[in-house]
Amino acid sequence: VSPYTAQQIATLQSKLNKQLGPEYLSQRAGPGGKKVHYIQADKLINLANEVFGFNGWSSMIKNVSVDYLDFDKNNGRWSGGVSVTVRITLKDGSYHEDIGYGSMENGKTKAQVIEKAKKEGTTDGLKRALRTFGNVLGLCLNDSDYMAKVSRVKSVPVQ
Repeated sequence: VSPYTAQQIATLQSKLNKQLGPEYLSQRAGPGGKKVHYIQADKLINLANEVFGFNGWSSMIKNVSVDYLDFDKNNGRWSGGVSVTVRITLKDGSYHEDIGYGSMENGKTKAQVIEKAKKEGTTDGLKRALRTFGNVLGLCLNDSDYMAKVSRVKSVPVQ
């Protein structure tokens, strides 16, 4: 039995179907010098709290896998990459999970590389899992028509 009423499910679906306003988006340089839009993790967590309620969802790290960890004898630096599977579970038990990836090149210590890669991979996994719930949690960032429209709008970022 779902803890959500039919009305709550309809309201939740309505919230999830909304697209992100440009104030939630950040940009960084991507492959080939193109701009890549993304939503910062803290903003996404706040949105998830608004949509599901602060106690209406949880996240869990299901798996962490070190994909590579190399030491360069020539420069004494470490490089590594980590895959992290993250599950987002709603209060009714429904869930989505996805894999995030994090890496660091030329770190001073092995621990520094592993720590950064795990944090980055966990954040990426969290963002990727949340987006599967709907547009307002980042799915709209994969919609080329939406991105073409929102890219033309100037706005002040949300703090």
